[in-house]
Amino acid sequence: MDKIVQEDLGGVLNEVELQSLSGRRMLVAGGAGFLGSWLCDALVRAGADVACLDNLSTGLLWNISHLRGLKNFELIEGSVDKPPEGVYEYVLHFASRPSPEDYQAHPVETLLANSIGTYNMLERARRGDAVFVYASTSEVYGDAQVIPTPEDYWGNVNPVGPRSCYDEGKRFSEALAMAYHRQYGLNVRIPRIFNSYGPRIRCDGAYGRSLSRFILQALRGEPITVYGDGTQTRSYTYVTDTLTATLKATVDNRVNGEALNIGNPSETRIIDLANLVKRLTGSGSPIVFKPLPRDDPRRRMPDIAKAERLLGWRPKIGPHQGLERTVKWLRRYV
Repeated sequence: MDKIVQEDLGGVLNEVELQSLSGRRMLVAGGAGFLGSWLCDALVRAGADVACLDNLSTGLLWNISHLRGLKNFELIEGSVDKPPEGVYEYVLHFASRPSPEDYQAHPVETLLANSIGTYNMLERARRGDAVFVYASTSEVYGDAQVIPTPEDYWGNVNPVGPRSCYDEGKRFSEALAMAYHRQYGLNVRIPRIFNSYGPRIRCDGAYGRSLSRFILQALRGEPITVYGDGTQTRSYTYVTDTLTATLKATVDNRVNGEALNIGNPSETRIIDLANLVKRLTGSGSPIVFKPLPRDDPRRRMPDIAKAERLLGWRPKIGPHQGLERTVKWLRRYV
């Protein structure tokens, strides 16, 4: 395992009690992706029997290559459209295209993963009376008019816009998961994950999001591309903080039937992020501005009072520290 990932994972495992997962059968959809692979690492170390389902459309084999061959890990190359047979005690659905450029290029596949795919995974969970964890997103709020945004805000989403394939797919999946909770009594937890970053995040082509794209451009001495005037904000959360909250939500039954904001309760302007990346990389890359994409949210910041109350969680890694570790990791692969 990569040394930086190993150090970060050790810190998470020291913070979260996962003994209850030892020997449990767990299905992780999207387990070769950014967050999914971190989950697989943590669950395997906790002694769970982990089946990683991934069609490798955006996930990478090398994210999980160190796990292959272990007796409590299995890679199943397949899709949530046709999930594996079997009974699982925990089903974690993290399979989706997360990058705006990528999911807008594959809108049908994105909607199917977050509709039929979610239905299939819920049925697998119902079959084993399993705990179902669905990776939702801050995108369910759309261009939020309430900042900081609490979980009871219903959102401001364009249902037919270019981002709707992701936004509305996630909103439908949340509704379907809660329908299973109410009709069948299924144990459902819905972390709404804000902008996460860190080692293993993709920065290439359509898969790169703003932060990872900035770092790659800076390291290569290329122009750093900012869309709009850069005054729009995001809530950037280092991957270990996101992972800690997700694991806590997975094992804490107080989260049954709840949606929880998982993100950094502070705003970072995109232009400030670009300048910070320049300083941390020592890059002379110019910052260039491009037109703001349609329906791009202007502000994003979560209210995390609910996660603090139910999980005793709030992020610990600040943007400077998290970016330093991400830059250090990416330097090795550029």
